Amino acid sequence: MLSAADFEALFLTIKLAAISTLLLLVVTPPLAWWLAHSRARIRPFVEAIVCLPLILPPTVLGFYLLLLFSPLYAPGAFYQELTGSTLAFSFTGLVIGSMIYSLPFVVQPLQSSFVTLGKSELEAAATLGMGKLQRFHYVVFPMTRHSFVLAGLLGFAHTLGEFGVVLMIGGNIPGETQVIAIALFEHVEALDYASAHILAGGLLLMSLTMLLFIYVGMDRRKRSWGAM
Repeated sequence: MLSAADFEALFLTIKLAAISTLLLLVVTPPLAWWLAHSRARIRPFVEAIVCLPLILPPTVLGFYLLLLFSPLYAPGAFYQELTGSTLAFSFTGLVIGSMIYSLPFVVQPLQSSFVTLGKSELEAAATLGMGKLQRFHYVVFPMTRHSFVLAGLLGFAHTLGEFGVVLMIGGNIPGETQVIAIALFEHVEALDYASAHILAGGLLLMSLTMLLFIYVGMDRRKRSWGAM
């Protein structure tokens, strides 16, 4: 049977994934648009930085974030001076770390959809006097909303399984930084395989459900395009 701490860790994990994903969906569209259309020489370098979490070991990323979040470095010192608390080993630190860790999973679907977006609709909207924000709201977003859903689901699902980054920058503080992956690890260390099976099975089922939703949606889109 799961304990109250396990349910608390589950709630914290869902909260972390939801907040991180929502913030990413707000801040990444301009970056994805720039990567899709820019011809600047630094674009490959920026794209490599964005995609770095795909291949970088999570503990490496977590280690450097832990250093940046400490009061010895500018980001951590500024946050401590502003709030009176440390950025490391806090839920805020987890959100920032999760956003960086899941960044490519949100940026890449948006970037791909922006690349294939037709220019005629944008040019027509521009001739009607629409500004950039209006064009995004009335033209770009309606035409790429499926990619926003895909990006959100991928970012959310990826955050659910975080372990290395979260452990490095958040530790294992119940109710504050203990996510479900860390709770699962604790049960395995304690040889409590019954609880570990429940947590692992729940994560497996949740991840599989989201992936099925993604692929079923993509399959329907392909069929609808083929029928046109």
